[in-house]
Amino acid sequence: MRVWPAVLIAVALAASSPFAQTNSAKTLDIYVVDVEGGNATLFVSPAGESLLIDSGNAGTGAVRDAERIVAAAKAAGLSKIDTLITTHWHGDHYGGMAELAARMPIGTFIDHGPNVQPAAATDLFLQNVYPQLYAKGQHRVAKPGDKVSVAGLNVTIVSSAGETIKAPLQGGGAVNPSCANFKPGDGNAEDPMSVGTYVTYGRFHTVHLGDLTKQKEFELMCPKNRIGTVDVFLGLHHGVDTSNSEVIHGLHPRVAIMNNGTRKGGQPAVMKVVLSSPGLEDLWQMHFSQLSGQEYTVPGLFIANLLDEPSTSMPIAPIAAPPPGPGAPPAPVHNGQAYWIKVSAKMDGSFTVTNTRNQFTKSYAAK
Repeated sequence: MRVWPAVLIAVALAASSPFAQTNSAKTLDIYVVDVEGGNATLFVSPAGESLLIDSGNAGTGAVRDAERIVAAAKAAGLSKIDTLITTHWHGDHYGGMAELAARMPIGTFIDHGPNVQPAAATDLFLQNVYPQLYAKGQHRVAKPGDKVSVAGLNVTIVSSAGETIKAPLQGGGAVNPSCANFKPGDGNAEDPMSVGTYVTYGRFHTVHLGDLTKQKEFELMCPKNRIGTVDVFLGLHHGVDTSNSEVIHGLHPRVAIMNNGTRKGGQPAVMKVVLSSPGLEDLWQMHFSQLSGQEYTVPGLFIANLLDEPSTSMPIAPIAAPPPGPGAPPAPVHNGQAYWIKVSAKMDGSFTVTNTRNQFTKSYAAK
């Protein structure tokens, strides 16, 4: 009888042990939390470390959104947030931070630096509240090319404070043919400052660009796309048309997840760009958008949150967004049960997406 060397026996036993099988089955889990058209995207690595991008709305929504983030974190088995990236200083992206920090410890706070679009509430927060929050942990100002430590993941900052990475990431650098038809768009001062974050887990790639505007998308992806292709494109600036130019076609996402609201984002021009992206298999949305109507939307299976007070019949044609200001009518009510969209990714590049409202799950094979 042949005697195996001890080392081979040990390897064989380790590979067949329940621990080894469990470890190989671990996933990167991403929770896109419903914060009513703001942003809160939670990454939980296979090692159990967490990265949260943004913390939801300010004002009356701050407590609501903080509690929704905590609910997702607890569902993921977390007792703290290891790292919080605030993409930029708009209230729908940082507004729940203080309430979240009161409910769950936060280790490291990352941002792009000073606010460049003065607003009284934001400036008071940055002067009086934010330093008290990060004094309990650590604080970093992000620069393009920086690495963010999350055990088991490779996390790279691709944009911050109006700057973008200059050298392509691994797998990036191909000419982006979508740049030929680029048309610049309008924007404000703060959105272009957004911290953009690229995350890989083995062969699975995803990116969240905050509210990066069309011009900054162009600088990052033209004439050569420095990011490369991704499996999942997160955020999409809520689906508003100051972002989402055709240059994002260079990412070739298989899946896009839009953090829109009931009457925020999902505009027809954006829906046309996203749904015509080469290789796109599915678009998932946080909300049905009245700005889309039935004409420019996806099947309800792919929408996490519907209206609490739906119309007797949903119009086919999209509606025009009301002009901003104090006279604008309130958005349709949705403050009841909130559902997240969850991505679970394996190292081989395969992943599933689940709509927790209806438990619809779709699997995407490795490529």
